[in-house]
Amino acid sequence: MQLVIAEKPSVAMSIAAVLGADNRKDGYMEGAGYLVSWCVGHLAELADASHYGDYKKWRYEDLPILPDIWETVISPDKKEQFETLKALMHREDITELICATDAGREGELIFRFVYEKAECEKPFFRLWISSMEETAIKEGFAALMDGHDFDPLYQSALCRAKADWLIGINATRLFSVLYNHTLNVGRVQTPTLSLLVKRDNAIKNFQKETYYKVQIQGEGLQAESPSFADKAEAEKLLAACKGKEALCTSLVKEEKTEKPPKLFDLTTLQREANRLYGYTAKQTLDYTQSLYEKKLCTYPRTDSQFLTDDMRPVVEQLAVNLSGTLPFAKGVNFSPDCSRMINSSKVTDHHAIIPTAEAAKTDLAALPESERNILLLISAKLLCAAGSPCRFETVTASFSCAGAEFTAKGKTVLDTGFKELERRFRDSLKDKEPEEKTEQESTLPELAEGQAFSVTPKLTEHDTKPPVPYTEDTLLSAMERAGREDITEEAERKGLGTPATRAAVIEKLVQAGFIERKKKQLIPTKDGKNLISILPEILVSPLLTAEWENELTRIARGEADPRQFMQGIEAMAKALIEDHTEPTEESRALFVPEKKEIGKCPRCGSPVYKGKKSFYCGGKDCQFAMWKNDRFFESKKATLTAKAAASLLSKGRVSMKGLYSEKTGKTYDADVLLADTGEKYVNYKIELKQGGKQKAKK
Repeated sequence: MQLVIAEKPSVAMSIAAVLGADNRKDGYMEGAGYLVSWCVGHLAELADASHYGDYKKWRYEDLPILPDIWETVISPDKKEQFETLKALMHREDITELICATDAGREGELIFRFVYEKAECEKPFFRLWISSMEETAIKEGFAALMDGHDFDPLYQSALCRAKADWLIGINATRLFSVLYNHTLNVGRVQTPTLSLLVKRDNAIKNFQKETYYKVQIQGEGLQAESPSFADKAEAEKLLAACKGKEALCTSLVKEEKTEKPPKLFDLTTLQREANRLYGYTAKQTLDYTQSLYEKKLCTYPRTDSQFLTDDMRPVVEQLAVNLSGTLPFAKGVNFSPDCSRMINSSKVTDHHAIIPTAEAAKTDLAALPESERNILLLISAKLLCAAGSPCRFETVTASFSCAGAEFTAKGKTVLDTGFKELERRFRDSLKDKEPEEKTEQESTLPELAEGQAFSVTPKLTEHDTKPPVPYTEDTLLSAMERAGREDITEEAERKGLGTPATRAAVIEKLVQAGFIERKKKQLIPTKDGKNLISILPEILVSPLLTAEWENELTRIARGEADPRQFMQGIEAMAKALIEDHTEPTEESRALFVPEKKEIGKCPRCGSPVYKGKKSFYCGGKDCQFAMWKNDRFFESKKATLTAKAAASLLSKGRVSMKGLYSEKTGKTYDADVLLADTGEKYVNYKIELKQGGKQKAKK
């Protein structure tokens, strides 16, 4: 009997259904000679630092932390499923295992960690598929590979995990201890934060420059001069052109073609979903993952925009089916050409994201709106990619007037091709995407060289534009491109992070308080900017990721030694600690918490600040403090909030509801007055509202 281990329960259920394992058990399925179970994602993970010694407290003298023997742990909430898997692995009737986790580096790691943690030594095979459709699963099981053929891929994944642990743990503890502030540092998230900080600095340091142009208009055309930095020079040309004719000196016509777009990989899907729907990268991944598990689209965590050669007949039929069922495609003259999207050499772990055959038959209205939006977006991309090119003619006309040259540009669409499908899809959206502002192009009148025109000149004023803040769309693009010039063409992963992890990186930066969302924009916080300012270049540059990915790719191919790679990482961790021993007072001050002033002290007039346990006077010799756990408020079951404290300081009173009476056991509304006598403790008193009565306690 064979034990199949998938990554998630939903995937395991799909596989079990195809294999005929339809007998539901506790934590697995059984039937037709198979047991099918699952890992619940990262079931086993590298243990944290506390497993290797007395490292619960963060101390500089403990660094660097370099485990001699690496340990993995099972999180408490996943222990039950691990015990189930372990028991299944050791059942006598199980002769071999099938690794059916996601086909890729991280999927390999998930299975191997569980396999080793369970101390299993039985032979195992590898299932490598990119779609959860029945035919794909059957073909995958018919072409199982020896599990140990993927040992180099596992070593690559293991090195990645250990290296991220070593640099992340040691760098985070190092800078957190030095600056007495929790500062999360990571190989991917820190350079990503650096991208945001650099953009923010470029915006803040931007200096607007004004420039001028002279336009000439007449007889259906508009042409403009080159830019002038000096307004006087532009005005001089303006005056010279008044009453003059413009002569067409050159006319260049070109027929051009815009090819249909490529299919989606995860990053381009996340970017477009952010642009069209405002979804975060994480939301898009979650929605697409749900569609995958419902068998409505192929595997989402891919970095390829192509399909394999053997998929041509399937995808051509799929395009025909979709064009007949999707509302925005009805009535379009459509004959799919899938040749441009087929290229096996550009598919590594997984092919591009496309709908499945099931998607063409599903009731879209039955899906949640978010998932429906993503499925329509993926479907529209497939139809556009299978469409014909858009053909258009461009015209560039040059004119001479008053001895200066003016230029006009025009564009005429000859065949809309895939653009018609694209337009129809955009028009079907609830909130249409605003048109991108591009250089103005329109249809020019019929022109001929040597033709003269009467024109009217006009001066126009323009300002240079600052860079714009990143959105998730543009940040994902920047992460994908970062460090590319330093990564070899053969590297499995390019840029910062992977398509599957970039969304989580952005979320971690938000949760750590290093960036914040303002509508669609991502803005670095004060802590985020300060963190980048104190870190060494090696941690903020994407070069480190580029170097790692080059080497990890070589390890995955069996061309490099994993031990040598890890020796280099350990040396880097040691050097990091040795090079950073004591920050300057100036840099240490960057992370001192700001005091929040809530009012002025009634005794000395100094600012009163909000502290953890009290609202206290900042005066050097003043002892004024309003304690949050003051017996006066506790006895009345009331809370001294910052808002209430501010009112007491500014008005001497605050209105409070539901005050509790120890005598009667009832509640009442009243004003609390500040009755400070200058003694050690601040006093308060009650002033009942006019006609106020105690109310029965609820």
